[in-house]
Amino acid sequence: MTNFTPLKTTLCLAVGVALTLSGCANNNTLPRATVQSSLTTTVDNYQYLIGPADTLSIFVWRNPELSGTFIVRPDGMISTSLVEDVPVSGKTPTQLARDMEQILAKYIRDPVVTVSVNNFVGPYSEQVRVIGQATNPQAVNYRQYMTLLDLMIAVGGLTEFAAGNKAKLVRTTNGSQRTYDIRLDELIRDGNISANVDILPGDIIIIPEAWF
Repeated sequence: MTNFTPLKTTLCLAVGVALTLSGCANNNTLPRATVQSSLTTTVDNYQYLIGPADTLSIFVWRNPELSGTFIVRPDGMISTSLVEDVPVSGKTPTQLARDMEQILAKYIRDPVVTVSVNNFVGPYSEQVRVIGQATNPQAVNYRQYMTLLDLMIAVGGLTEFAAGNKAKLVRTTNGSQRTYDIRLDELIRDGNISANVDILPGDIIIIPEAWF
């Protein structure tokens, strides 16, 4: 049987700690945030997608015991009387209704389901974000036919330090990201409506600070 001296024990512990720290040091890169593509690519084909904290009313024809109101959990699922975990986030109400019919078909004959949303929050990927020199930078829930002017009203306009005509709109379509120039000073301070543009779900507005 091998006996370890106090010195050998100390050396072993030191080597173990060093290897552990070395392993941690080589794994210090965070994964990049994933970007989900919206189903909406133009203002005319907007489809609302269900998201966490939405309140859903699910009606199952001739089966009131299976019908009810459900709040979407933070993980994007709901719990029903028959199925504990039903993924719903990122689906349209119509898509969810068809999915529920397939799920319930295992328990009842020819289910007919309708889904409506009572409290609109939507998935994070659909929210429009304004960062930088806005009076109240925040994420705003998208509404059909939302324009840049609507969005700036929602965030309280520009601060006195904003370089509005140097602002950028970042848009992701089909996994490809593009950046566009927007003229917020002309739109808000000069009242030039020609500087107004359509906003789509997931857009990001970046407003830099002016250099005096």
